[in-house]
Amino acid sequence: MFTGLIEHLGLVSAVVPYDDTESGGKGWSMTISDAAPILTDCHIGDSICVDGVCLTVTEFDSESFKVGIAPETLSRTALGSLVVGNHVNLERAMAAHVRFGGHFVQGHVDSTVTIISRTPDGNSLRILFQVPPATPDRPSLLPYLIPKGYVTLDGTSLTITSVSDKDSTFGVMLIAHTQAKITLPSKPIGALVNVEVDMVGKYVERSVLAGLGDLDSGKSSSLESVVERVVRKVLAK
Repeated sequence: MFTGLIEHLGLVSAVVPYDDTESGGKGWSMTISDAAPILTDCHIGDSICVDGVCLTVTEFDSESFKVGIAPETLSRTALGSLVVGNHVNLERAMAAHVRFGGHFVQGHVDSTVTIISRTPDGNSLRILFQVPPATPDRPSLLPYLIPKGYVTLDGTSLTITSVSDKDSTFGVMLIAHTQAKITLPSKPIGALVNVEVDMVGKYVERSVLAGLGDLDSGKSSSLESVVERVVRKVLAK
C-alpha cells in the first residue's frame, strides 16, 4: 500500500528484455539508479512503487535496485516506453507510524491515459488527459473519476479538477512544489501516463451490483443498463 506522495526521482540505468516462460510473453528486468534516499531500509522482496506500479525488489545496493516487469504489466502500463536515462517517480510502501498524506494507492495500474493539453495557470500547470474507450476486457474508467475526487497518475496522488463524460477527458492542476518533485510536468502532449482510479469506488460499485443481483453480468455497466437487466430478470421470473 502506498500514499501517492512521491519520495524521490530515480534514473533508469538498464533495461534487459527476457522471455517469461510461465506466460509465454516478453518481460523486462529494469535497474533504477540514483535511488540511495529510499534504499536505506530496503530488503529483497520489498515493494517499491515505480511510476505508479508496485514492483518487487530482486537485487539492490546502496545506490540502485533491480525489479522484474511481467508481460501483463508491460501491456497495461506505460513502463514499456521507458528507456535508459528516463526518470521515474519512486515511493516505498507506507509505514504504519507516518501520516497518511495522500490516498490509498495499491500500485495496481488500471490503464494508461494520454496527455492532450498543458496549460500554465500562474505558477501552476493544468494538464488534460484523454481516457481510453472501454473494451470487453477493460471497462471505462470515467465512472470512477469525479471532480474534486482523487486519482493516481504515474504514482502521484492528485485532485481531479474537471471531468467530461462527453469528451472522455479529465484534468488536474499541479502546484509549483509538485511540479518540481515528479516527472509528469516534463511529459509532452501525446505521452502516456499510468492511471489508477479510486479503489473505494470499485468496491462501492461491486456492492451495489451485488445488491441488485447483477454480479453475474461480468462487466461494469451504467446504472441504466443495470436496472434494465434487473427488470428483465424479474419479468422473466
